[in-house]
Amino acid sequence: MFILGNFLLAVANIADFILMVYKWIIIIAAVVSWVNPDPYNPIVRLLYRITEPVLRPVRRIIGARLGPIDISPLIVILIIIFLQEFVIKSLIELGYKIKGGAMI
Repeated sequence: MFILGNFLLAVANIADFILMVYKWIIIIAAVVSWVNPDPYNPIVRLLYRITEPVLRPVRRIIGARLGPIDISPLIVILIIIFLQEFVIKSLIELGYKIKGGAMI
C-alpha cells in the first residue's frame, strides 16, 4: 500500500504547489490592475487570461463591487487557502496513514 500512499503524497504536494503559484498570480494580477496597465501588454493579457476564468464566476455570485474595490481576488485567495489547509493537508495525512509511516 506504500505505492498508493506515495501517489497521494505526490498528488497533494503538486496540487499544493500549483495552488501556491496560482495564489501569487492572482495577487500579482490584482496589484497590476491598480496601476491601470496597458491592455495590449502581453504580460497583462496573460495575467487576465489566467485569472479571469476563476474570478468571473466569483464576481457573478458576489454581484456588485464594494465601490471601486473588487473583492473577488480576496475571496479566491481565501478559497485557495482553505483548499491548501483542509484538502491538501488531509490528502497528505491520508497518504502517510496509507503508507504506514510517521508524518515528516
